[in-house]
Amino acid sequence: MQKILVVQTAFIGDVVLATALLETLHEQYPQASIDLVVRQGNESLFNEHPFISELIVWNKKENKYLHWLQVLTKIRAKRYDLLINLQRFAATGLWTVLSKATSTIGFDKNPFSFLFTHSVKHDVSENGVHEIKRNHKLTASLGALKLCMPKLYPTKSDFEKVKIFQTKKYITIAPASVWFTKQFPLSAWLSFIQALPFEGVIYILGGPGDKSIGDSIVDEVSKLNSNTSTSSNISSASNISSVSKKIINLSGELGFLASAALQQNAVLNYVNDSAPMHFCSAVNAPVVAIYCSTIPAFGFGPLSTQSFIVETQEKLACRPCGLHGKKQCPLEHFNCAKTIANNQLIAPLLQMAQH
Repeated sequence: MQKILVVQTAFIGDVVLATALLETLHEQYPQASIDLVVRQGNESLFNEHPFISELIVWNKKENKYLHWLQVLTKIRAKRYDLLINLQRFAATGLWTVLSKATSTIGFDKNPFSFLFTHSVKHDVSENGVHEIKRNHKLTASLGALKLCMPKLYPTKSDFEKVKIFQTKKYITIAPASVWFTKQFPLSAWLSFIQALPFEGVIYILGGPGDKSIGDSIVDEVSKLNSNTSTSSNISSASNISSVSKKIINLSGELGFLASAALQQNAVLNYVNDSAPMHFCSAVNAPVVAIYCSTIPAFGFGPLSTQSFIVETQEKLACRPCGLHGKKQCPLEHFNCAKTIANNQLIAPLLQMAQH
């Protein structure tokens, strides 16, 4: 096996989980050239990656189909020995069929799977099988390959960039999510932060679009702190609230790999069922994963050695309401999030302190 291509053009969390397959292929075929196709926006996950030979980026937002053809041209020119397609949509299925690859593998839900060399059944149900194991099934025709964990490789510059934030013990919070019903409510984050028995620094992580959420948390906590403290030393320039809780909003300031580098050495990382959780898995960072409308049994749970899952303790007939979350609660009460108690979130921190 000389040349391998993996296709995963989904969102960032799915791409992070796909790195488990990349690790497996590299371990089995250490001399092989491994390329990867991702959607534009996810390429920075693989900066200075130690064994990805070429990263092929599909720009889906501008001239989508012209860029689709450009990607196909690159794929066909390489004449891969093996192409593994993790996506289940027609666009990537057609790449696979037209790739000129010697062997092609993909899931049966892809509309062009009947033309693949090997088609593998895809089942996302409440059976608890993790996504990395579902993806690993694609290697069955290659023999008994080792199941590896997902892995990201923050660069030396990423670690250098976050050093200034690591002089004291800290936790991180990633409060945002693309989906409303996956996102722990702002009011709940504020209540938790106020109740949190932690004297270190709290860093808020997220992308540029999440900055306003982080700013809101910093501002609201500052107001709450000012009501219980006679001293108020707030630096608006660095978004620091240092009255009772020291909070720094880093949303939009760190790239994917730098965020993962910061998470790696945190006391704990609090995340939704979203990409930052998978960052933790990929650098084996301690994590508390908060599930609102979705459930771990869908197979996208945390994989870190020190992982904690927090979800409502009430039996809600409406939960889960969907695999990927929704833009609003279908029943307009959002009880799957509102019934999560602060002590559930604090318990992992206390458990970590005991060890």
